[in-house]
Amino acid sequence: MKKLLFGAMVMSTMMAMAQAPAAAPAPVPTKPGLTLTSPAFEDGGIIPNKYTQASPAGDAVSPKLEWSHVPDGTVSFALLVHDPDTTLNHTTAQVLHWMIFNIPGTARELAEGVPAVATLPDGAIQLLNTGKKIGYRGMGAPAVGPYHHYTFELFALDTKLAVGPDASQKDVEAAMEGHILGKGVVEGRFHRP
Repeated sequence: MKKLLFGAMVMSTMMAMAQAPAAAPAPVPTKPGLTLTSPAFEDGGIIPNKYTQASPAGDAVSPKLEWSHVPDGTVSFALLVHDPDTTLNHTTAQVLHWMIFNIPGTARELAEGVPAVATLPDGAIQLLNTGKKIGYRGMGAPAVGPYHHYTFELFALDTKLAVGPDASQKDVEAAMEGHILGKGVVEGRFHRP
């Protein structure tokens, strides 16, 4: 009887184990996404006047930007800097502060004070900003009202874009479609003192 009882218990245990759901496989570690930072300001922090239209020198310079965790297969980068807190002419258009593309895929930073020329020595191309000038345009939110949020968006691309310095922001964004491997974002706040 004891053998029969023991056999029933073993059989019952085996059946319960067979019906138990299989353990989930261990998750595969993932690589961190493209990360964009600036030593000039913390993400979500105040952008110093030096990089804005309130610059004591009278001419804003672009902040240094650094990035890491670049996706495999990156051929070039594109950077878009805009103010999502404004509209232009009562439309959905935003103020374009800077668009630079065809930054070499081997680059891991943009130095402070990128020169205001259409084509840089490394082949990167800068468009006209909303102020109709080439390159970086400093932040200019008025003193009255809330801080504006300025968004720096870096895109890792699997190609070099076949558009030139006479392209529009929409032309560049259309050329990027289907080629984006990753995106890193850093945001700063500003309004005039």
